[in-house]
Amino acid sequence: MLKIGDPLLKFESLHEGILLKRYKRFLADVELDNGEIVTAHCANTGPMRGVLNVGGRVRLKYAPSPTRKLSWSWEQAQVLNLKESLCWVGVNTFLPNTLVLMAIKAGCLQKELGLISDIKKEVVYGINRRSRIDLLLYPECQNFDQRNIYIEVKNTTWTQGELALFPDTVTTRGQKHLTELINVIPNSRAVLIPCISRDDTKAFAPGDSADKEYGNLFRIAVKKGVEIIPVCFGFHKDYISWQGIRPFNNYQVLQRA
Repeated sequence: MLKIGDPLLKFESLHEGILLKRYKRFLADVELDNGEIVTAHCANTGPMRGVLNVGGRVRLKYAPSPTRKLSWSWEQAQVLNLKESLCWVGVNTFLPNTLVLMAIKAGCLQKELGLISDIKKEVVYGINRRSRIDLLLYPECQNFDQRNIYIEVKNTTWTQGELALFPDTVTTRGQKHLTELINVIPNSRAVLIPCISRDDTKAFAPGDSADKEYGNLFRIAVKKGVEIIPVCFGFHKDYISWQGIRPFNNYQVLQRA
């Protein structure tokens, strides 16, 4: 079992620099600390509310490959929070599913999910089988609850104070996912896992001021039995750490960021 602050995922040290601009959703120009200007792939196509700071420090991964157009990937961004403290935020939207999967395998969510015998990724399900669940868990035979567990993971980087919020923009896709989760109950367990990709937060809540409809569906989902397990990670130059589970607030957050 990992302790708070223990490394969950280790990797080669990232390269630091200054964000010059982000454009065409997928691209970001960065001036590295050695003065070189490079173009990096930006996996996060959303508004990156609160973490997109031109002139701010960022971290990039260098991974040249003949199958990739760009050798650089934007992985982390440094932000100044309300406590005037600097915090590194994970901005690669491909990572949350991996981090949650690793946390489950490491036993970090055993109390909440029980013992797991098998895990499958990207399983087709839902109305007309037109959705894919991020993770489908099969319980061990000794578990009291023998229902399969459908898990939807949501990358969460936007904050108001010490409160992590999702979404940071209107998301019809996210609304659809909530509806699909509701529909697997009661035959299966439905779990929404906000993956809080920064370690300066104390709780999670729906981002009503960005998408009021999502907030309403979130509260309906909770009443219907969808379980909410916000998990938190810390981002460093050469590793990502486990920071534990955060409580969630099931109320409207209507103030503007």
